[in-house]
Amino acid sequence: MKATGVVRRIDELGRIVIPKEIRKTLHIKEGENLEIYIDNETIILKKYSTIHNLNELAQTLTDSISNLIKQNVFITDNDNVVAVSGDLKKHYLGEKISDEMEEHIKKRNQILESDKKGLKITEKEEEGSYTYAPIIANGDALGMVLILSKEDALSEKEEQIVKIVANFLSKHLEQ
Repeated sequence: MKATGVVRRIDELGRIVIPKEIRKTLHIKEGENLEIYIDNETIILKKYSTIHNLNELAQTLTDSISNLIKQNVFITDNDNVVAVSGDLKKHYLGEKISDEMEEHIKKRNQILESDKKGLKITEKEEEGSYTYAPIIANGDALGMVLILSKEDALSEKEEQIVKIVANFLSKHLEQ
């Protein structure tokens, strides 16, 4: 654990303020949920990811789709790649998504780019054809589903797949 040197007083309602510098460093935004853990006498706050809790389901989905269409399939939350299938799996699983991808999620962008272009999923840029759709549950953009092909041009078929999977995950998260 890294000491920050910051000390905060608990108010009469049991609240503490996390300093702006720490929130900025950890990309904690207003309204975001934090999960609370206890380890002996230590309280640990961790960013809560609804999609991260669906790891097994997300990985099964990406595996099934990738086996069928023979392309790289990704599912992200607002911070990280939580499931990947295809030949890029070892390069991206668990990696932090780029600011560019965070923006696409926040703006709820749905894209089909059939020409080969660069895309920064994480800090690494991949050249290829891609399509993605946001995962939206209870009005909140929680992540995205993405298909990336380094060889073939993607079509409306793959675009429909990402929309279906994003919609499925959205409905699953709303239950």
